[in-house]
Amino acid sequence: MSLSTNNIWELAELYLAGSLPQETFVQLKARLATDSAFATEFYEATDLIRSATDSGKHKRFKNMLRDIHREQTKKDTGSKKATKHVIFTPEFWRTASIAAGVAILTSTITIWSLKPSMRKNESRYNMISREVKGLQIAQAQQLQKQQQLEKNLDTKTRKSFAPTSDVMKTGTGFALSNNGYFVTAYHVLHDENGYGDSVYIQNHDGQYFKASLVTFNAETDVAIMKVEKSGFRFGKGELPYSFAPAKAALGSHIFTLGYPAEDISYSEGYISARNGYDGNGMQYTLELPVGYGESGSPLVDGKGNVLGLLTAVGSQAEEKTYAVSAKAIMELMHKLPDEKCIKLPKSSHIGRMSREQQISKMEAYTFAVKVYKK
Repeated sequence: MSLSTNNIWELAELYLAGSLPQETFVQLKARLATDSAFATEFYEATDLIRSATDSGKHKRFKNMLRDIHREQTKKDTGSKKATKHVIFTPEFWRTASIAAGVAILTSTITIWSLKPSMRKNESRYNMISREVKGLQIAQAQQLQKQQQLEKNLDTKTRKSFAPTSDVMKTGTGFALSNNGYFVTAYHVLHDENGYGDSVYIQNHDGQYFKASLVTFNAETDVAIMKVEKSGFRFGKGELPYSFAPAKAALGSHIFTLGYPAEDISYSEGYISARNGYDGNGMQYTLELPVGYGESGSPLVDGKGNVLGLLTAVGSQAEEKTYAVSAKAIMELMHKLPDEKCIKLPKSSHIGRMSREQQISKMEAYTFAVKVYKK
């Protein structure tokens, strides 16, 4: 469902009924947080719908009380009017039975057809990787452009282009070191259908680089990977950010960069609970609008410290976002063998910069993670 002023009343009705698809719900929250004009019109629509609904309920309640009072008055006055007996014929009962059966069948079919969306909306923990479908045409167009560019390029340069197979799923990753090690959410790489055939990152310049899995922890939903290209660098110099050694305080302002679409996206919010889903001490609970495709995005505080990575959102009723803490990332890193030791930067270089400057510095080290299937 598109988010526009043309269908804002439909969006408002589905939102109040708790019937929005989870992906639309996440997109709506992000739009409300960034588009004040849209938010004003949306909330005006929800207020009017609530008022109309409450008014209707109030009128029905008054009518019910009036009917009860009227019936009670008849009894109290001891009306001596002859009682009228109504005899229902067998034909009436057959018709009523058929009508009741049709009503029950209709209700059953409606509930059955809505079950998938109901289950999705009621789920309290929804992964925010993005499953990609219907991109064959766009990919074919992209490949045609690539083929034109590849004619005069050597073999090494060609590795920077996208693979020819279909994208299964996308997420976000960010660098752990400048020599190709990075981290993302494990569920981006693996789900109930297993692993994809290959994983690539796409940087902010649009270049593709193949990556391989180094290690993971499925329980904390963290995966460490490495770009396979020899001599690869994410950017110039050291990483601009550092990793927080301890959990941040309740109410801390945070932001993230991720890839819910082809372009990098910025979002900001705050920590609403220092523990995550179901009291998980290795997570945070956030008030932060995000979109599908932002699994693995860095969670950063105002001083340029990475606090963790995004992994899931809650139900529509909860409106929460969950992130794995930096502690889970560092614990996984410490289990690596010595030859794969990753040295994290000791301090942040962007703590005193403006938010625009912080984003500009981090873009080279934040990228889309794409899983392909042959």
